[in-house]
Amino acid sequence: MLLSVPNLLTLSRIVVIPLLLASFYLPGDLASWVPLGLFMAAGITDFFDGYLARRNKQTSNLGRFLDPVADKLLVAAVLLFLAGIDRINGWAMIPAVIILCREIMVSGLREFLAELRVGMPVSKLAKWKTAVQILSLCFLLGGPAVNQHFDALMVGEILLWVAGLLTVWTGYDYLTLGLRHMMEEDR
Repeated sequence: MLLSVPNLLTLSRIVVIPLLLASFYLPGDLASWVPLGLFMAAGITDFFDGYLARRNKQTSNLGRFLDPVADKLLVAAVLLFLAGIDRINGWAMIPAVIILCREIMVSGLREFLAELRVGMPVSKLAKWKTAVQILSLCFLLGGPAVNQHFDALMVGEILLWVAGLLTVWTGYDYLTLGLRHMMEEDR
């Protein structure tokens, strides 16, 4: 099942990370357009891996494990790199750190709850959070090249704050759910 198309699409999101980060060192506007294109391509694979797995009845434990890991690795790498090259700086670091912390917390909760055989499905609000977060990163990745037309970095920062607020909200929901199961287990 490792070499199924859905799993290969998921793995491609992990493989693209070093290429995406290296592309920041390309000359001129390519340093914005190429990482943005690679990030968008990775986002498209995120849609199609799940769609194809369900449609072709190729869902697997490996795929269920790899998909969220690939997503988190990609987002974390981009957030950290954008901070490292000062496209995310100042006050905008707050939602970036909140997003990273929530991802670590939710991963830990999922791992703990898996031991209890309790699933933690993704909520609709969490899907919206992810969509806003991805859109924000697209504006921040394309920022300098797109800034000729409008202030893409400012739009990216505003969306990052919206994603940060949604992250707090969904993180609280997940934490509440996880604590409820922890308390039941302690009884």
